[in-house]
Amino acid sequence: MNLLFLLIYFVVITAVIEIHVILFRLTGLKLEVSRFQVISMMTGTGFTTGESELILGHPVRRKLAIFLILFGAFSLAIIISSISNFLSDDLGIKETLYVATGLLLVLGVLKLTSIQRGLSQLFNKKMKKNIELGDLPMRDIFLTDKTDDLVNLHIYKESYLFHNTIKDVLKQYDQLDMVVLFIKRGELKIRKNIYQTKIHEGDQILLFGSKEVIREKFKNDLNIMEDKMKNQTHTPISED
Repeated sequence: MNLLFLLIYFVVITAVIEIHVILFRLTGLKLEVSRFQVISMMTGTGFTTGESELILGHPVRRKLAIFLILFGAFSLAIIISSISNFLSDDLGIKETLYVATGLLLVLGVLKLTSIQRGLSQLFNKKMKKNIELGDLPMRDIFLTDKTDDLVNLHIYKESYLFHNTIKDVLKQYDQLDMVVLFIKRGELKIRKNIYQTKIHEGDQILLFGSKEVIREKFKNDLNIMEDKMKNQTHTPISED
């Protein structure tokens, strides 16, 4: 009986995982990312990866994540308690079986295409009505198309833009399918006259627009930045 309880509870955990994978996917998250992040939140491991920003920056996903984290901690406590008490007889097998059956029914309903379509529309509608633009992750705001790109270009002495203006380098910048959002210089963000501002070493230029245009027009500076960052990553630490 005690082994049966444990098996039923694992069915509950599996059902909760699959339900939330579907719900996360309906908010626009990729299937493989959804499954990894759901399991990460349930187990409390791996959630600090870069992909977690996709969860934290989305209000609907955040609410789902809160439940998963709490449920994961609760489940771990139950499993540990069950093992430490040698699977005692008073663990409520019947009640757990009811919960498992209910969750499996919910999972079956969520797998219906019509239900998924309706929930997806509901999530998007809720987003449009209640979510401020600033609450959304940067990817959801800017990278709405596969051809879009958002680049934080670091400037070095070897960069072509160093000691030049963007207008000097790009003669017809206003005709290009890209814009410069701002120039970050230390703590200062330059938003005025950015195309006429002389670029300094250490500046960071935030570019947004066509991936092809950005890669073509800033090819040399991007290559220099990538080489510099690669060298910094692989530079050995001195014993001194």
